[in-house]
Amino acid sequence: MTLHEDEIPVDETLIRSLLRAQRPEWAGLPLSRAGAGSDNTMYRLGDDLLVRLPRTADGRSVRKEQEWLPRLAPLLPCPIPEPVHAGTPTDAFPVLWSVHRWIDGDEAGPDTVRDWAAFGADLAAVVRELHGIDLMGATRAGDLSWYRGGVLGPCDQWVGAAFEDCRATVGSGLDVDTLERLWRAALALPDPSGPHVWLHGDLKPTNLLVRDGGLHAVIDFGALSVGFPDAEHAPVWDLPPRARQAYRDALDLDDATWTRARAWAIAVGVSGISYYWHTWPAFVAECRARLQAILTDAAAG
Repeated sequence: MTLHEDEIPVDETLIRSLLRAQRPEWAGLPLSRAGAGSDNTMYRLGDDLLVRLPRTADGRSVRKEQEWLPRLAPLLPCPIPEPVHAGTPTDAFPVLWSVHRWIDGDEAGPDTVRDWAAFGADLAAVVRELHGIDLMGATRAGDLSWYRGGVLGPCDQWVGAAFEDCRATVGSGLDVDTLERLWRAALALPDPSGPHVWLHGDLKPTNLLVRDGGLHAVIDFGALSVGFPDAEHAPVWDLPPRARQAYRDALDLDDATWTRARAWAIAVGVSGISYYWHTWPAFVAECRARLQAILTDAAAG
């Protein structure tokens, strides 16, 4: 499935050629597709390894993960990916790539999570610890600067365009007018003024692994950045209401932060529908479900 115009083709033959050249001891291990996100394609390698290959020539996520995950891992209360090989570019694949340790677990969902309130509180505990880690000299610059760690105002132009796209594509199937009102209500608030913190950047259910009914690991730190924490909370609208409320209560998030977090969730949802409407229907469905949860919450007051 191709998602981007400049996507680099990846298949098993390519991966084995990379391994033969750079890690020949792994080249004969079993290899199987292990999912794909908007930025990376993953293959399981043997029992214990995961190959991560960027979809496009932007190598920022790989550099960040290789540099910072080993430093963050000892400071967090749950497992996160462990890079074990920094793949170098080749003629066939001219981009940095990685091999990580495999982490067993299932995607967070109704068939895997035993207690959603406990799950929300556990996720909040991970976020609290991540946001409390010293920046170790990192700043909001270069690879560690991403729009979701900034303020809402500069995003208004492209979010406004995404609202219009949603009106044209989804039509009456989504209350875009109410979503836009909620977005503009957040824009009217003061910008956050607290300190910058470490941000995972994409704590959606596909990046939260469950074992024995509870949160076990957090994966995919490709959006790792430094910035304001508001957008970090946006993916909780992908979780059931009990998890969302427990998460907010555990972090004691005030109304202004919650309103801005909701606006970030709206921004990602409408832009996801706009960008992936013709290429990734499963993700469009996820975005629509997130936006509908926001509308349901808003209607309930």
